[in-house]
Amino acid sequence: MPEKRCHQRSSGIRSRTARAELSFSVSHMEHLLSSAPVFLADLTSKVLELAGDEAQNNGQKHITPKLVDMAIHNNALLSSFFGMTTISLVALGPH
Repeated sequence: MPEKRCHQRSSGIRSRTARAELSFSVSHMEHLLSSAPVFLADLTSKVLELAGDEAQNNGQKHITPKLVDMAIHNNALLSSFFGMTTISLVALGPH
């Protein structure tokens, strides 16, 4: 006759990832989030720099949403990064 196995309960210590039922590490996400502000500041700076260049090339003094859209689509890396992003007010005509 086979012996019955006794199921022991775990000690209750579970990782944050297991408690959250996630497939990625919570600590790894915290590490990535710590660098997010730096990345976003750099990305914003690059987009505004390119939009400013577009404004100068078109003889305008102000950066408009249309110029931001043009700057993104004229840069291959940003164009692939923003892919299917819609920039508001670009499709609107003059009032």
